[in-house]
Amino acid sequence: MSAPVRIADAATVRLLRPGDRVDVIAAPHAPPGGEGEARVVASGARVAEVPRADGAPSDAGALVVLSVPGRRPRRWRAPVSRPGWR
Repeated sequence: MSAPVRIADAATVRLLRPGDRVDVIAAPHAPPGGEGEARVVASGARVAEVPRADGAPSDAGALVVLSVPGRRPRRWRAPVSRPGWR
C-alpha cells in the first residue's frame, strides 16, 4: 500500500531517497508554545517516491510517497481526515 504524505519541513524531504526507511509521526497542529500529543502512525515505512517540487513555497511542506506492507494501517486514517492533525 502506498500513500502520499505531506511533510511539514520541505528541507527534510530533500534529504530522502527512494528506498529509505522512515517512521511517520503525527501531531496535532498547536500554536507556538502549545502542547500536543505526537504519536507514531507507521514505523519503517519505505520511501517509494520523492516527487519534484511543484514550485509551492517551502513553508507549505513537501510531498513524499510512502509504502507500507499490505493495506494502509487503520491509524493512518485519523491524522489524514482529522482537522488539526498534520
